[in-house]
Amino acid sequence: MHSWIQDIDGSSPRDIAASIARQITSGELAPGDRLPTVREVAGEIGVSPATVSHAWQALARAGLIVSRGRAGSFVRSTDAAWLPPRTQGLAGHPGDARLDLSRGTPDPLLLPGLARALARVSAGAQSAQTSSYHDLPLIPELERVLRTAWPYPAEAITVVDGALDAVSRALESVVRFGDRVIVESPGFPPFFDLIDALGAERVPVILDDDGMLPASLAAALGTHPSAIILQPRAQNPTGASMPRARAEELARVIRAHPNGSQVTVIEDDHSGQISTSGDVSLGEWLPDQVLHVRSFSKSHGPDLRIAALGGPTRIVDRIVARRMLGPGWTSRMTQRILYDLLTDGQSIDEVAEARRQYHTRQRSLATALGIWGVASPVRSDGINTWLPVADERSALVQLAAVGIRVAAGSAFMATDVPGAPAFVRVTAGMVRDDTTEVASALAAAALPHPPGSHTLGSRWS
Repeated sequence: MHSWIQDIDGSSPRDIAASIARQITSGELAPGDRLPTVREVAGEIGVSPATVSHAWQALARAGLIVSRGRAGSFVRSTDAAWLPPRTQGLAGHPGDARLDLSRGTPDPLLLPGLARALARVSAGAQSAQTSSYHDLPLIPELERVLRTAWPYPAEAITVVDGALDAVSRALESVVRFGDRVIVESPGFPPFFDLIDALGAERVPVILDDDGMLPASLAAALGTHPSAIILQPRAQNPTGASMPRARAEELARVIRAHPNGSQVTVIEDDHSGQISTSGDVSLGEWLPDQVLHVRSFSKSHGPDLRIAALGGPTRIVDRIVARRMLGPGWTSRMTQRILYDLLTDGQSIDEVAEARRQYHTRQRSLATALGIWGVASPVRSDGINTWLPVADERSALVQLAAVGIRVAAGSAFMATDVPGAPAFVRVTAGMVRDDTTEVASALAAAALPHPPGSHTLGSRWS
Protein backbone atom coordinates (compact mmCIF):
# COMPACT_ATOMS: atom_id res chain seq x y z
CA MET A 1 0.00 0.00 0.00
CA HIS A 2 1.21 3.51 -0.78
CA SER A 3 2.03 5.19 2.52
CA TRP A 4 -0.10 8.24 1.81
CA ILE A 5 -3.18 6.11 1.13
CA GLN A 6 -3.07 4.97 4.74
CA ASP A 7 -3.72 8.60 5.74
CA ILE A 8 -7.00 8.85 3.83
CA ASP A 9 -9.63 9.67 6.42
CA GLY A 10 -13.17 8.63 5.48
CA SER A 11 -14.78 6.71 2.68
CA SER A 12 -16.96 9.22 0.83
CA PRO A 13 -15.75 11.00 -2.35
CA ARG A 14 -15.56 14.24 -0.38
CA ASP A 15 -13.49 12.67 2.41
CA ILE A 16 -11.10 10.97 0.00
CA ALA A 17 -10.62 14.14 -2.07
CA ALA A 18 -10.11 16.31 1.03
CA SER A 19 -7.52 13.89 2.46
CA ILE A 20 -5.53 13.86 -0.78
CA ALA A 21 -5.82 17.64 -1.07
CA ARG A 22 -4.26 18.00 2.38
CA GLN A 23 -1.39 15.73 1.36
CA ILE A 24 -0.79 17.82 -1.75
CA THR A 25 -0.77 20.97 0.39
CA SER A 26 1.66 19.44 2.89
CA GLY A 27 4.03 18.33 0.13
CA GLU A 28 3.67 14.60 0.83
CA LEU A 29 2.34 14.42 -2.72
CA ALA A 30 4.51 16.62 -4.93
CA PRO A 31 3.74 18.26 -8.29
CA GLY A 32 4.16 15.66 -11.02
CA ASP A 33 3.62 12.66 -8.76
CA ARG A 34 1.65 9.90 -10.45
CA LEU A 35 -1.38 8.66 -8.53
CA PRO A 36 -2.33 4.98 -8.39
CA THR A 37 -5.23 3.89 -10.57
CA VAL A 38 -8.78 4.31 -9.36
CA ARG A 39 -9.11 0.53 -8.93
CA GLU A 40 -5.87 0.31 -6.92
CA VAL A 41 -6.99 3.01 -4.48
CA ALA A 42 -10.49 1.56 -4.25
CA GLY A 43 -9.11 -1.87 -3.42
CA GLU A 44 -6.70 -0.56 -0.79
CA ILE A 45 -9.24 1.51 1.14
CA GLY A 46 -12.23 -0.77 0.60
CA VAL A 47 -14.60 1.42 -1.45
CA SER A 48 -16.03 1.17 -4.94
CA PRO A 49 -14.07 2.44 -7.96
CA ALA A 50 -16.96 4.84 -8.65
CA THR A 51 -16.39 6.48 -5.24
CA VAL A 52 -12.70 7.06 -5.95
CA SER A 53 -13.53 8.24 -9.46
CA HIS A 54 -15.84 10.93 -8.03
CA ALA A 55 -13.03 12.01 -5.67
CA TRP A 56 -10.61 12.22 -8.61
CA GLN A 57 -13.10 14.36 -10.53
CA ALA A 58 -13.43 16.75 -7.59
CA LEU A 59 -9.64 17.07 -7.31
CA ALA A 60 -9.37 17.73 -11.05
CA ARG A 61 -12.05 20.44 -10.90
CA ALA A 62 -10.19 22.06 -8.01
CA GLY A 63 -7.08 22.19 -10.19
CA LEU A 64 -5.09 19.84 -7.93
CA ILE A 65 -4.66 16.85 -10.25
CA VAL A 66 -4.74 16.31 -14.00
CA SER A 67 -5.63 13.22 -16.03
CA ARG A 68 -3.37 12.24 -18.91
CA GLY A 69 -5.51 9.47 -20.31
CA ARG A 70 -3.86 6.04 -20.36
CA ALA A 71 -0.77 7.50 -18.66
CA GLY A 72 -2.81 8.02 -15.51
CA SER A 73 -3.58 10.90 -13.14
CA PHE A 74 -0.90 13.20 -11.75
CA VAL A 75 -0.58 15.94 -9.16
CA ARG A 76 -0.81 19.07 -11.26
CA SER A 77 2.45 20.91 -11.88
CA THR A 78 2.63 24.62 -12.51
CA ASP A 79 1.63 24.98 -16.14
CA ALA A 80 1.78 28.77 -16.33
CA ALA A 81 5.41 29.47 -15.45
CA TRP A 82 5.15 32.87 -17.13
CA LEU A 83 2.86 34.00 -14.30
CA PRO A 84 4.32 35.46 -11.07
CA PRO A 85 4.38 33.03 -8.12
CA ARG A 86 1.27 34.11 -6.24
CA THR A 87 -0.67 34.77 -9.43
CA GLN A 88 -0.19 31.16 -10.51
CA GLY A 89 -2.42 30.03 -7.68
CA LEU A 90 -5.19 32.35 -8.86
CA ALA A 91 -5.03 31.58 -12.57
CA GLY A 92 -7.28 28.56 -12.30
CA HIS A 93 -8.56 26.20 -14.94
CA PRO A 94 -11.91 27.66 -15.98
CA GLY A 95 -12.78 24.76 -18.24
CA ASP A 96 -13.02 22.55 -15.16
CA ALA A 97 -15.86 24.52 -13.54
CA ARG A 98 -19.44 25.19 -14.54
CA LEU A 99 -19.45 28.39 -12.49
CA ASP A 100 -16.09 30.12 -12.05
CA LEU A 101 -16.21 32.51 -9.07
CA SER A 102 -12.45 32.62 -8.65
CA ARG A 103 -11.36 35.22 -11.16
CA GLY A 104 -12.06 38.59 -9.55
CA THR A 105 -13.01 39.92 -12.97
CA PRO A 106 -16.14 41.82 -14.00
CA ASP A 107 -19.14 40.22 -15.62
CA PRO A 108 -18.59 40.74 -19.37
CA LEU A 109 -22.34 41.15 -19.81
CA LEU A 110 -22.22 44.27 -17.60
CA LEU A 111 -19.46 46.10 -19.47
CA PRO A 112 -20.50 49.07 -21.63
CA GLY A 113 -20.65 48.39 -25.36
CA LEU A 114 -17.51 49.37 -27.26
CA ALA A 115 -19.03 49.52 -30.74
CA ARG A 116 -20.25 53.12 -30.47
CA ALA A 117 -16.94 54.36 -29.04
CA LEU A 118 -14.91 52.47 -31.64
CA ALA A 119 -17.03 53.84 -34.46
CA ARG A 120 -16.71 57.44 -33.29
CA VAL A 121 -12.98 57.19 -32.59
CA SER A 122 -12.42 55.44 -35.92
CA ALA A 123 -14.26 58.21 -37.77
CA GLY A 124 -11.85 60.81 -36.39
CA ALA A 125 -8.76 58.63 -36.37
CA GLN A 126 -7.05 60.17 -39.38
CA SER A 127 -6.99 63.67 -37.91
CA ALA A 128 -6.08 62.38 -34.45
CA GLN A 129 -3.10 60.21 -35.37
CA THR A 130 0.07 60.76 -33.40
CA SER A 131 2.78 62.27 -35.58
CA SER A 132 5.52 62.56 -32.95
CA TYR A 133 7.06 60.29 -30.36
CA HIS A 134 7.26 63.29 -28.05
CA ASP A 135 3.64 64.42 -27.95
CA LEU A 136 2.02 64.78 -24.54
CA PRO A 137 1.56 61.32 -22.96
CA LEU A 138 -1.98 62.23 -21.82
CA ILE A 139 -4.43 63.72 -24.29
CA PRO A 140 -5.86 67.02 -22.93
CA GLU A 141 -9.55 66.10 -23.24
CA LEU A 142 -9.09 62.94 -21.17
CA GLU A 143 -7.05 64.82 -18.58
CA ARG A 144 -9.90 67.32 -18.14
CA VAL A 145 -12.40 64.51 -17.52
CA LEU A 146 -10.06 62.74 -15.10
CA ARG A 147 -9.38 65.90 -13.11
CA THR A 148 -13.08 66.62 -12.79
CA ALA A 149 -13.63 63.26 -11.10
CA TRP A 150 -10.36 63.07 -9.12
CA PRO A 151 -10.90 62.79 -5.34
CA TYR A 152 -8.47 65.63 -4.57
CA PRO A 153 -6.57 68.27 -6.61
CA ALA A 154 -3.56 66.26 -7.78
CA GLU A 155 -0.54 68.20 -9.03
CA ALA A 156 0.02 65.90 -11.99
CA ILE A 157 -1.94 63.14 -13.73
CA THR A 158 -0.86 60.67 -16.39
CA VAL A 159 -2.14 57.37 -17.77
CA VAL A 160 -0.43 53.98 -17.83
CA ASP A 161 -1.29 50.43 -18.91
CA GLY A 162 -3.61 49.33 -16.14
CA ALA A 163 -3.68 49.52 -12.35
CA LEU A 164 -0.94 46.94 -11.78
CA ASP A 165 1.34 48.79 -14.18
CA ALA A 166 0.66 51.98 -12.22
CA VAL A 167 1.39 50.36 -8.85
CA SER A 168 4.51 48.69 -10.26
CA ARG A 169 5.89 51.96 -11.61
CA ALA A 170 5.01 53.80 -8.42
CA LEU A 171 6.85 51.22 -6.31
CA GLU A 172 9.88 51.30 -8.58
CA SER A 173 10.01 55.08 -8.13
CA VAL A 174 9.98 55.14 -4.33
CA VAL A 175 11.17 51.69 -3.12
CA ARG A 176 14.72 50.39 -3.10
CA PHE A 177 16.23 47.00 -2.33
CA GLY A 178 15.87 46.22 1.37
CA ASP A 179 13.09 48.77 1.97
CA ARG A 180 9.90 47.89 3.79
CA VAL A 181 6.43 48.31 2.26
CA ILE A 182 3.21 48.30 4.28
CA VAL A 183 0.49 46.15 2.72
CA GLU A 184 -3.04 45.09 3.59
CA SER A 185 -3.45 41.55 4.87
CA PRO A 186 -5.45 40.08 3.30
CA GLY A 187 -4.41 41.96 0.19
CA PHE A 188 -3.84 41.62 -3.54
CA PRO A 189 -1.27 38.84 -4.29
CA PRO A 190 0.44 40.57 -7.26
CA PHE A 191 1.39 43.42 -4.91
CA PHE A 192 3.26 40.90 -2.79
CA ASP A 193 5.03 39.56 -5.89
CA LEU A 194 6.01 43.10 -6.94
CA ILE A 195 7.47 43.84 -3.53
CA ASP A 196 9.38 40.56 -3.52
CA ALA A 197 10.73 41.28 -7.02
CA LEU A 198 12.11 44.60 -5.80
CA GLY A 199 13.89 42.89 -2.93
CA ALA A 200 11.73 44.72 -0.40
CA GLU A 201 10.00 43.39 2.71
CA ARG A 202 6.26 43.23 3.28
CA VAL A 203 4.86 44.66 6.51
CA PRO A 204 1.23 43.50 6.98
CA VAL A 205 -1.56 45.64 8.40
CA ILE A 206 -4.90 44.10 9.33
CA LEU A 207 -8.30 45.33 8.16
CA ASP A 208 -11.85 45.75 9.33
CA ASP A 209 -15.06 46.79 7.54
CA ASP A 210 -13.59 50.26 6.91
CA GLY A 211 -10.14 49.28 5.65
CA MET A 212 -6.76 49.49 7.38
CA LEU A 213 -6.92 49.64 11.17
CA PRO A 214 -5.26 52.85 12.41
CA ALA A 215 -3.57 51.14 15.36
CA SER A 216 -2.14 48.42 13.12
CA LEU A 217 -0.90 51.05 10.66
CA ALA A 218 0.73 53.03 13.48
CA ALA A 219 2.61 49.93 14.62
CA ALA A 220 3.73 49.14 11.06
CA LEU A 221 5.06 52.69 10.60
CA GLY A 222 7.55 51.88 13.34
CA THR A 223 9.42 49.64 10.86
CA HIS A 224 10.50 52.74 8.83
CA PRO A 225 8.68 51.82 5.59
CA SER A 226 9.16 53.72 2.35
CA ALA A 227 5.67 53.04 0.97
CA ILE A 228 2.13 51.98 1.84
CA ILE A 229 -0.15 50.22 -0.63
CA LEU A 230 -3.87 50.34 0.09
CA GLN A 231 -7.14 49.89 -1.77
CA PRO A 232 -9.62 52.59 -0.75
CA ARG A 233 -12.73 50.98 -2.28
CA ALA A 234 -13.97 47.44 -2.97
CA GLN A 235 -10.75 46.05 -1.49
CA ASN A 236 -9.55 42.87 -3.14
CA PRO A 237 -10.23 40.29 -1.73
CA THR A 238 -12.55 41.45 1.07
CA GLY A 239 -14.73 44.03 -0.67
CA ALA A 240 -14.17 46.56 2.15
CA SER A 241 -14.55 50.25 1.29
CA MET A 242 -13.02 53.07 3.30
CA PRO A 243 -15.27 55.88 4.52
CA ARG A 244 -13.92 59.42 4.54
CA ALA A 245 -13.60 59.41 8.34
CA ARG A 246 -11.27 56.39 8.24
CA ALA A 247 -9.17 57.95 5.48
CA GLU A 248 -8.79 61.10 7.54
CA GLU A 249 -7.82 59.04 10.59
CA LEU A 250 -5.17 57.12 8.64
CA ALA A 251 -3.78 60.37 7.26
CA ARG A 252 -3.62 61.72 10.82
CA VAL A 253 -1.72 58.60 11.96
CA ILE A 254 0.81 59.03 9.15
CA ARG A 255 1.26 62.75 9.76
CA ALA A 256 1.74 62.27 13.50
CA HIS A 257 4.23 59.41 13.28
CA PRO A 258 7.97 60.27 13.39
CA ASN A 259 8.49 58.20 10.23
CA GLY A 260 5.30 59.33 8.50
CA SER A 261 6.76 62.12 6.38
CA GLN A 262 9.11 59.64 4.65
CA VAL A 263 6.29 57.41 3.37
CA THR A 264 4.62 57.44 -0.04
CA VAL A 265 1.02 56.19 -0.06
CA ILE A 266 0.02 54.30 -3.20
CA GLU A 267 -3.77 53.95 -3.55
CA ASP A 268 -5.24 51.43 -5.99
CA ASP A 269 -8.84 52.50 -6.70
CA HIS A 270 -9.45 49.66 -9.15
CA SER A 271 -13.24 49.48 -8.85
CA GLY A 272 -14.21 53.09 -8.32
CA GLN A 273 -16.88 53.34 -10.99
CA ILE A 274 -18.67 50.16 -9.90
CA SER A 275 -18.37 50.89 -6.17
CA THR A 276 -21.37 52.18 -4.25
CA SER A 277 -19.05 54.05 -1.87
CA GLY A 278 -18.03 57.65 -2.47
CA ASP A 279 -14.67 58.89 -3.72
CA VAL A 280 -12.02 58.83 -1.01
CA SER A 281 -8.27 59.41 -0.89
CA LEU A 282 -5.67 60.18 1.75
CA GLY A 283 -4.45 62.70 -0.80
CA GLU A 284 -7.08 65.10 0.54
CA TRP A 285 -4.89 65.47 3.66
CA LEU A 286 -1.46 64.33 2.38
CA PRO A 287 -1.31 65.60 -1.23
CA ASP A 288 2.50 65.61 -1.30
CA GLN A 289 2.70 61.94 -0.25
CA VAL A 290 -0.07 60.19 -2.17
CA LEU A 291 -0.08 58.53 -5.57
CA HIS A 292 -3.70 57.72 -6.44
CA VAL A 293 -4.41 55.11 -9.13
CA ARG A 294 -7.79 54.92 -10.85
CA SER A 295 -8.37 51.94 -13.10
CA PHE A 296 -11.20 51.39 -15.59
CA SER A 297 -10.77 47.64 -16.07
CA LYS A 298 -13.59 46.58 -13.73
CA SER A 299 -16.02 49.17 -15.04
CA HIS A 300 -15.18 49.44 -18.74
CA GLY A 301 -13.25 46.30 -19.63
CA PRO A 302 -9.98 44.57 -18.58
CA ASP A 303 -8.64 44.59 -22.14
CA LEU A 304 -8.60 48.39 -22.28
CA ARG A 305 -5.46 48.13 -20.11
CA ILE A 306 -5.58 51.74 -19.00
CA ALA A 307 -5.43 53.45 -15.63
CA ALA A 308 -4.85 57.01 -14.47
CA LEU A 309 -2.16 57.88 -11.95
CA GLY A 310 -2.07 61.19 -10.12
CA GLY A 311 0.04 62.74 -7.40
CA PRO A 312 3.06 64.97 -6.73
CA THR A 313 4.70 66.26 -9.91
CA ARG A 314 8.15 65.18 -8.72
CA ILE A 315 7.09 61.52 -8.70
CA VAL A 316 4.66 61.48 -11.64
CA ASP A 317 7.20 63.18 -13.92
CA ARG A 318 9.80 60.58 -12.90
CA ILE A 319 7.37 57.81 -13.89
CA VAL A 320 6.54 59.48 -17.21
CA ALA A 321 10.24 59.96 -18.00
CA ARG A 322 11.01 56.31 -17.23
CA ARG A 323 8.16 55.15 -19.49
CA MET A 324 9.67 57.16 -22.34
CA LEU A 325 12.55 54.67 -22.25
CA GLY A 326 10.10 51.77 -22.60
CA PRO A 327 6.59 51.84 -24.03
CA GLY A 328 6.72 55.65 -24.29
CA TRP A 329 3.03 56.28 -23.69
CA THR A 330 -0.31 54.54 -23.46
CA SER A 331 -1.88 54.41 -26.91
CA ARG A 332 -3.60 57.72 -27.55
CA MET A 333 -6.16 55.81 -29.58
CA THR A 334 -7.03 53.84 -26.44
CA GLN A 335 -7.15 57.09 -24.50
CA ARG A 336 -9.69 58.47 -26.95
CA ILE A 337 -11.80 55.33 -26.60
CA LEU A 338 -11.78 55.76 -22.81
CA TYR A 339 -12.63 59.44 -23.15
CA ASP A 340 -15.61 58.53 -25.32
CA LEU A 341 -16.79 55.92 -22.80
CA LEU A 342 -16.48 58.38 -19.90
CA THR A 343 -18.48 61.08 -21.66
CA ASP A 344 -21.06 59.16 -23.70
CA GLY A 345 -24.44 59.23 -21.97
CA GLN A 346 -25.39 55.66 -22.87
CA SER A 347 -22.04 54.30 -21.64
CA ILE A 348 -22.43 56.24 -18.40
CA ASP A 349 -25.87 54.69 -17.92
CA GLU A 350 -24.52 51.19 -18.63
CA VAL A 351 -21.81 51.56 -15.98
CA ALA A 352 -24.39 52.87 -13.51
CA GLU A 353 -26.55 49.81 -14.20
CA ALA A 354 -23.53 47.53 -13.67
CA ARG A 355 -22.89 49.22 -10.33
CA ARG A 356 -26.51 48.60 -9.33
CA GLN A 357 -26.38 44.98 -10.48
CA TYR A 358 -23.19 44.23 -8.56
CA HIS A 359 -24.64 45.79 -5.43
CA THR A 360 -27.80 43.70 -5.80
CA ARG A 361 -25.83 40.49 -6.38
CA GLN A 362 -23.65 41.13 -3.34
CA ARG A 363 -26.66 41.77 -1.10
CA SER A 364 -28.60 38.80 -2.48
CA LEU A 365 -25.72 36.39 -1.94
CA ALA A 366 -25.05 37.73 1.56
CA THR A 367 -28.71 37.31 2.49
CA ALA A 368 -28.84 33.77 1.12
CA LEU A 369 -25.63 32.81 2.94
CA GLY A 370 -26.99 34.32 6.15
CA ILE A 371 -29.87 31.84 6.07
CA TRP A 372 -27.30 29.07 6.46
CA GLY A 373 -25.46 30.91 9.24
CA VAL A 374 -22.50 31.95 7.07
CA ALA A 375 -21.56 35.62 6.99
CA SER A 376 -18.66 37.55 5.52
CA PRO A 377 -16.70 39.53 8.14
CA VAL A 378 -16.83 42.56 5.84
CA ARG A 379 -19.64 44.50 4.15
CA SER A 380 -18.65 43.70 0.59
CA ASP A 381 -18.56 46.37 -2.08
CA GLY A 382 -17.68 45.84 -5.74
CA ILE A 383 -17.49 42.28 -7.05
CA ASN A 384 -15.69 40.18 -4.40
CA THR A 385 -16.76 38.60 -1.10
CA TRP A 386 -14.42 37.22 1.59
CA LEU A 387 -16.00 34.04 2.89
CA PRO A 388 -14.89 32.30 6.12
CA VAL A 389 -14.55 28.51 5.85
CA ALA A 390 -13.69 25.77 8.32
CA ASP A 391 -10.95 24.36 6.05
CA GLU A 392 -9.67 25.99 2.87
CA ARG A 393 -8.68 22.88 0.93
CA SER A 394 -11.80 21.00 1.91
CA ALA A 395 -13.97 23.92 0.79
CA LEU A 396 -12.18 24.17 -2.57
CA VAL A 397 -12.55 20.46 -3.22
CA GLN A 398 -16.20 20.26 -2.17
CA LEU A 399 -17.13 23.23 -4.34
CA ALA A 400 -15.18 21.81 -7.27
CA ALA A 401 -17.13 18.58 -6.86
CA VAL A 402 -20.33 20.48 -7.64
CA GLY A 403 -18.79 22.54 -10.44
CA ILE A 404 -18.01 25.79 -8.59
CA ARG A 405 -14.56 27.31 -8.43
CA VAL A 406 -13.46 29.95 -5.89
CA ALA A 407 -10.03 31.35 -5.00
CA ALA A 408 -8.01 30.04 -2.07
CA GLY A 409 -7.80 32.67 0.65
CA SER A 410 -4.24 31.78 1.68
CA ALA A 411 -2.87 33.38 -1.50
CA PHE A 412 -4.15 36.77 -0.29
CA MET A 413 -2.38 36.72 3.08
CA ALA A 414 0.76 38.85 3.29
CA THR A 415 2.32 36.47 5.83
CA ASP A 416 1.64 32.90 6.88
CA VAL A 417 0.09 32.71 10.34
CA PRO A 418 -0.26 29.13 11.60
CA GLY A 419 -3.74 28.43 12.91
CA ALA A 420 -5.21 31.61 11.39
CA PRO A 421 -8.87 31.49 10.28
CA ALA A 422 -9.41 30.15 6.76
CA PHE A 423 -11.17 32.00 3.94
CA VAL A 424 -11.95 31.79 0.25
CA ARG A 425 -12.57 34.67 -2.13
CA VAL A 426 -15.83 34.51 -4.03
CA THR A 427 -16.45 36.74 -7.05
CA ALA A 428 -20.04 37.47 -6.10
CA GLY A 429 -20.39 39.78 -9.09
CA MET A 430 -20.53 36.70 -11.34
CA VAL A 431 -23.52 35.13 -9.55
CA ARG A 432 -26.12 36.19 -12.08
CA ASP A 433 -28.91 33.86 -11.00
CA ASP A 434 -29.57 30.75 -8.90
CA THR A 435 -28.30 32.74 -5.92
CA THR A 436 -30.05 30.50 -3.40
CA GLU A 437 -28.53 27.32 -4.84
CA VAL A 438 -25.05 28.87 -5.13
CA ALA A 439 -25.28 30.07 -1.52
CA SER A 440 -26.36 26.59 -0.44
CA ALA A 441 -23.27 25.07 -2.08
CA LEU A 442 -20.98 27.73 -0.61
CA ALA A 443 -22.43 27.21 2.87
CA ALA A 444 -22.09 23.43 2.64
CA ALA A 445 -18.42 23.87 1.79
CA ALA A 446 -17.81 26.58 4.39
CA LEU A 447 -19.38 24.99 7.46
CA PRO A 448 -17.49 22.30 9.38
CA HIS A 449 -20.70 20.30 9.90
CA PRO A 450 -23.44 21.44 7.52
CA PRO A 451 -26.94 21.08 8.99
CA GLY A 452 -28.56 17.73 8.27
CA SER A 453 -31.34 19.48 6.40
CA HIS A 454 -28.80 21.18 4.10
CA THR A 455 -29.20 19.95 0.53
CA LEU A 456 -27.79 21.16 -2.74
CA GLY A 457 -30.01 22.30 -5.53
CA SER A 458 -30.20 19.87 -8.43
CA ARG A 459 -28.17 22.08 -10.74
CA TRP A 460 -25.16 21.98 -8.43
CA SER A 461 -25.46 18.42 -7.15
